[in-house]
Amino acid sequence: MNIEIYYKPAHAVARVVLNQGESIVAESGAMVSMSNTIQIQTAAGGIMSGLKRMLAGESFFRNTFLADSGPGEVLLAPPLCGDLTVLPVEGTGWFIQSSSYLASTPGIEITSKLGGFKTFFAGEGVFLLKAFGQGQVVVGAYGGLERVDVEGQMIIDTGHLVAWQDTPELTYRVTKAGSGWIASWMSGEGLVCEFTGHGTVWIQSRNPSGVGRLIGRLLPPRKS
Repeated sequence: MNIEIYYKPAHAVARVVLNQGESIVAESGAMVSMSNTIQIQTAAGGIMSGLKRMLAGESFFRNTFLADSGPGEVLLAPPLCGDLTVLPVEGTGWFIQSSSYLASTPGIEITSKLGGFKTFFAGEGVFLLKAFGQGQVVVGAYGGLERVDVEGQMIIDTGHLVAWQDTPELTYRVTKAGSGWIASWMSGEGLVCEFTGHGTVWIQSRNPSGVGRLIGRLLPPRKS
């Protein structure tokens, strides 16, 4: 299997080349095109795990693209314009902001982790996605992607988070951007995520929620 990213950084597409018998798991609706040797298998992964993924902002279903009758390729893309990257998962897993997940190799297990109030207030939903195992996971961004290597402390706006390493050496907490709630609200920043320790964080250059609020204010009011 080989995964290549095309059309970086604004309109990235993942090209997955599969040998016969190989497969890739992807979010429902991510397929752009595929060879006629590819067979699609759709599953919810169990009722409870499917419901958890819906609460995390994902589709209830995931598709497995299997090179059944010969080698082939699949093109995958996220719904929003932006970049993609491939994260290696070897021993160290990743926490992924739910809307950033696109695809993963069969050796990766994707679970919905109950994150409590800190992830709820961070705008990531009550459930975080956790990727672990052996293989690769493809994540996307709204806008550009940048790798940040944390050495000590780093503060990142919660709306710009894509993924970060799941390791004891890297901890995080959600806190106010300003000195108090009123100051944070007036600054327009709201909540931030404070990382402490050593590890890797991937961020996106645009905040989807912020763009959604901006567009929403420009739309005419709905008629009842």
